[in-house]
Amino acid sequence: MVPILLGGAAAYGLAVGALYVFQEQMLFPRNAARTASYRLPAHAEEIVLRTPEDARIFGHLIRALGPGRGLVLGFTGNAWNARDCAVFLAHRLPDFDIAVFHYRGYAPSEGEPSEAALFADAELIHDTLVRGLSPQRVYAAGFSLGTGVAAYLARSRPLHGAVLVTPFDSIEAVARARYPFVPVRRLLKHPFRSDRHLAERDIPVAVLVARDDKVVPRQRSEALVRVLRRPVLYETLPGTHSGIYDLPEIDRALRRAFAALERAHAPLEAGDLVTVTFD
Repeated sequence: MVPILLGGAAAYGLAVGALYVFQEQMLFPRNAARTASYRLPAHAEEIVLRTPEDARIFGHLIRALGPGRGLVLGFTGNAWNARDCAVFLAHRLPDFDIAVFHYRGYAPSEGEPSEAALFADAELIHDTLVRGLSPQRVYAAGFSLGTGVAAYLARSRPLHGAVLVTPFDSIEAVARARYPFVPVRRLLKHPFRSDRHLAERDIPVAVLVARDDKVVPRQRSEALVRVLRRPVLYETLPGTHSGIYDLPEIDRALRRAFAALERAHAPLEAGDLVTVTFD
């Protein structure tokens, strides 16, 4: 019996140790986002910023076609190429300026990715583009892991709203549900506590979730929505975590989401308040 117990303890220790050692590779799978699939429009601009640590981060700015409705700062999922995300947003929101940067450590950006690095770079991107473009309004659009970055930026900078697609209350909560046998709180280096970032912020937020999401369980998205002070739209799309981007429903949902953010800044009228119910 004793050898069996020792063997089980050793196996548990190895499993927990592997999760701790490889958590960066799991959370930031840089190679999966290395290659872009879509060509940028001819009028797109490349922007290179230098961080205080002297790392260069590369991004893409696609200006609005005609009079613009504001600047959208896009923050991708952890395996989504930033160029492809910029093209995706510009195609669906042609009357906004769109800016999306490759995360720190995601080629061609330099350095190493981390929660702290992504948060600091989001502030740098915001401050540089707002100073250079002087947009009338500034929004954040976050996707999956990028919702954690957008949530942080909404806390640290005066945004006019945020659209969060398949968001979570925290990576810590997602990891606890996935690995109930692991002391996640003590081992996790990058908790991405979106709930804490948004709980006290009086900012309009639109949330889109996937009905069959196996990556970010809907319970985690709903937990985040419950702490929001100004939810302006909550919509469930058919499909899976990544499959929703291939559906025409995402196009219409994104347009509705940004329209809801804009209405939130108009004088309040009857029917403007949103009551969120979960199906």
